[in-house]
Amino acid sequence: MPDTFLDKEKPSNRFDRAREAQAAALLEDYVEMIGDLTTQLGEARVADIAERMNVSQPTATKSIARLKREGLATSRPYRGVFLTEEGARLADRVRDRHRTLVAFLIKMGVPEDIAELDAEGIEHHVSQVTLSSFEAVLNGEDQP
Repeated sequence: MPDTFLDKEKPSNRFDRAREAQAAALLEDYVEMIGDLTTQLGEARVADIAERMNVSQPTATKSIARLKREGLATSRPYRGVFLTEEGARLADRVRDRHRTLVAFLIKMGVPEDIAELDAEGIEHHVSQVTLSSFEAVLNGEDQP
């Protein structure tokens, strides 16, 4: 019988990893949104986060609670949600990764509006090796 990826790993392990990646992607989206709102408005209110993420306020509140448990955000009574230093670093990394992907896709001839949409789907799953290769292409460097 051929030696395939499916033979090497139990399907439940792959699915577990996929769910973990989706959960991490959601947190990254929230951290990025909180960072953007804080830059634009001085704070990120739950109502604004929910509206921009196109989710209900209870859904946003639940995700923000997870960010707080993970040490990525804090909140103050009657104020908004704020990123911790770790959360701000994560938001910067996510934003930089997104910009790199958009720039690379545009360089490859993808229209900007499509590149923005595609980068949103790719950014949470791209490896650092691939991202570094994209950056090298964008900087005109030879590939390793």
